[in-house]
Amino acid sequence: MLRTRTPALAAACSAALLVPATPAQAHASDARERGSRRAGGLHEGSVRAADLLAELKGCQQISRGRYRSDEGAPANIPVCGKGDAVYWKADMDIDCDGRSGVHCNTRTDPLFLNATAYQDSHGGALSAENLPYVVVPGASPLWSPASHGIRGGTVAAIIYRDKVQYAVVGDTGPNDVIGEASYAAAANLGIDPDPVRGGAAGEVTYILFKNTAARPIESHAAAVTLGEAQAKTFLAAN
Repeated sequence: MLRTRTPALAAACSAALLVPATPAQAHASDARERGSRRAGGLHEGSVRAADLLAELKGCQQISRGRYRSDEGAPANIPVCGKGDAVYWKADMDIDCDGRSGVHCNTRTDPLFLNATAYQDSHGGALSAENLPYVVVPGASPLWSPASHGIRGGTVAAIIYRDKVQYAVVGDTGPNDVIGEASYAAAANLGIDPDPVRGGAAGEVTYILFKNTAARPIESHAAAVTLGEAQAKTFLAAN
């Protein structure tokens, strides 16, 4: 779903699910997560952030123009391409939409929406507070994600400082703004996930692997397994 917001509230974007996860489902999801907790966040898998970043120096721009980090900000963020990946470097705003839960609901987020652009395997909205996902801009003359193999469920690696978090494409946002991920993605990276005051102003790198799909889309374990394999393939090819 597409929506815009003011700079004062630059931290929530588009998403959805209809029923909260049960305690048993939440516990099972936590049990499936791979990686080890480090101070300030979760690093998943064995691929190092530094190795991925070393392959992303410079930018072969594939977008026709550049994006803003927030409404009113300069349009200075290109979408870049290399091999079987597209990537950009931006800030991180927090998407807290989708399935209503303890942390993401109409009380915690004044811009809360109970829908995501992409649905889970049961036809319901995704859960921003449980599933790490990336928000991509809506298709526009600037860039059409689908034209580069980027769709709902596409696997991504989000890098913040020395941490790597695997995720899926789970929602769409404004067609001229880029740099947003779900509550869960931010929390796992050690970024304040509050939908109003949270997010990261510093550089966050988003790498999306073309023509991939985690199945089911709501399985973070599937995203980690496929994402790490794609990251290793990307490093080996470059």
